[in-house]
Amino acid sequence: MSSFTDLGVPTKLAAALADLGITTPFPIQAATLPDSLAGRDVLGRGRTGSGKTYAFVLPVLARLAESKSPRRPTRPRALILAPTRELATQIEATIAPLAATLGLRTLTVFGGVGANPQIKGLKAGVDILVACPGRLADHIQQGYASLDAVEITVLDEADHMADLGFLPVVKRLMDGTPANGQRMLFSATLDNGVDVLVKRFMHKPVTHHVDSAAEAPIEMTHHVLHVRHDDRFPVLVDLTAAPGRTVVFTRTKRRAKTLTRQLVQAGVPAVELHGNLAQNARNRNMAAFSDGSAQTLVATDIAARGIHVDDVAIVIHADPPVEHKAYLHRSGRTARAGAQGTVITLMTDDQQSEVRDLTRKAGIKPTTSKARPGDALLAQLAPGERTYSAPVSPVPEPAEESNGGGQPRRSRPSGSRGAATGGTRGTAAGGARGTSTGGGSRAGGGGGRGTGGRTGGATRGGEQSGRTQGAASRGRRGGTGSTAVHTSQSSTGGAAAFSSRSRAGR
Repeated sequence: MSSFTDLGVPTKLAAALADLGITTPFPIQAATLPDSLAGRDVLGRGRTGSGKTYAFVLPVLARLAESKSPRRPTRPRALILAPTRELATQIEATIAPLAATLGLRTLTVFGGVGANPQIKGLKAGVDILVACPGRLADHIQQGYASLDAVEITVLDEADHMADLGFLPVVKRLMDGTPANGQRMLFSATLDNGVDVLVKRFMHKPVTHHVDSAAEAPIEMTHHVLHVRHDDRFPVLVDLTAAPGRTVVFTRTKRRAKTLTRQLVQAGVPAVELHGNLAQNARNRNMAAFSDGSAQTLVATDIAARGIHVDDVAIVIHADPPVEHKAYLHRSGRTARAGAQGTVITLMTDDQQSEVRDLTRKAGIKPTTSKARPGDALLAQLAPGERTYSAPVSPVPEPAEESNGGGQPRRSRPSGSRGAATGGTRGTAAGGARGTSTGGGSRAGGGGGRGTGGRTGGATRGGEQSGRTQGAASRGRRGGTGSTAVHTSQSSTGGAAAFSSRSRAGR
């Protein structure tokens, strides 16, 4: 098997990768690096979690270090376009430690945050600019940035940018880069107008198809749980109270907010991620999910593309997605970089035809089972002791509605925020919480779940980090002084006490 140096990665850069525990290239990297390092235009397609980020980060760094072009104010030397703020942040987090070893400067630009720090960074000069299209277009229009010195341009998740309606602004930005510069385009699929970008801006691109975007990784197991309407939320509570990280997907922002609040009130520390959150709230919630203080993330499809957190064990489609590509992208938050993962879709009677059609188009043959709260099947799908914390009072949070690509539409109050983040999570000492669990009761001797036991979960932005540094055990928990409430594996926990009046509605 080839090493990074065998593929042409400079020794200094390969050593920096090794320091991060990354020594073996993924297939998409092994396929594209010889061409991209040689300066050719590259068109790479690989399914989510396949290692695309390092496939373009490494040639950008290597070629900029080799070119020795001077860093100039407002004129970045490389441009990486991403469709969402979260993806842009994670790309920059992947680049930053490697860029530092080469003396290169990076900067992220996106909406939803103040423009002045970005303008200051652009004026100071930057080698690699990672940006969402909308905010970058604003900076260029106002004279704070120019793309005429860009040597390498990368479009990441190009099909998602097309889905979000960014093609016109992406075309304008690409027109501002030198025609003789190197261009790379990486995407899970090559439809939705991506071919227009390829024909217009790429010169004799070398195309690499490593994985089929229409197929899920073989490490991923798929289950459909046929549940009654009244059982949907109790089943969700049972699954999310198990050890390990879980991402729960909903169709709407309001549903994500409501479901997060209900999970927290049921004793499951959870945070939300959707377009109505201001950027600082997004950052805070992602940090809580990454460091383990909240092990459940409730999200809209804003998190279905590009978001990488190590060791996500389960993805739950609380609302089945509208179309099959969304199913595959959502599901790709688990089973990343060769790890194992479980995908669960909650299906009610009226959704049977919809889910059947969805899985067929996605090329998935799930195991379908009827499920009720407390069934042994739930402990099999999400093994481990269920743990519940004391309910947390909702915290008001100002919000900002965003189109997902860095262009805020308008600000408005978001109402109560049920997210459990860091110090806002309740750690009540000694508040008894009696919850009916099939005729019994539980006494809550303390508040929050332990937050110190999980390791290896920091968001590092690189899809490769979890594979090489070792996955944290799903059953490993620690404690930082807060006493958790435990139930046995077969117990329904707090879920059985919830009636149809308290279940999460659409």
